[in-house]
Formats: sequence, structure tokens, C-alpha cells
Amino acid sequence: MRAVVAEIIGLFVDDGALAVGLLVWCAVVAGVRAVLPGLPLLAGGLLALGCVVILLVNIRRAAVSRPPSGRPSRGA
Repeated sequence: MRAVVAEIIGLFVDDGALAVGLLVWCAVVAGVRAVLPGLPLLAGGLLALGCVVILLVNIRRAAVSRPPSGRPSRGA
């Protein structure tokens, strides 16, 4: 049963660091929104920009840590 639950969670959360980063960023933006309620566009812009940056960092980290497909890794 644990394997099934883990597989279902894995469908939605493949990379834990990405998921945690996005959740933390959403909390930060919610805090900004609470402090500055009159600036909803600022919060929306921060949310969008932060999510894009987190995604790009995650993609870069994944690309650096994996060898290109079709080529053996250096250790092989």
C-alpha cells in the first residue's frame, strides 16, 4: 500500500526540491500580499517571476547532474 501511495505522490511531486521551493515562494508572496494589500499586481508579478526562476534553477541543476542521453557517463 505504501508503494502505491508513493507512486501516486510521485506523479505530482517528482522533484522534492522543486515542490518545496515553490511552496516556500508561495508563502513568501502570500506574506508580501498580506503586508501590501493594495499592490496585488506586485504580488502577482513576484509570484510569476519567482516560479520561473525556481523552475529554471531546477532545470539547470538537473541538466548538470545528468549526462546527455545517448552517451555513457564518465564512470561507465
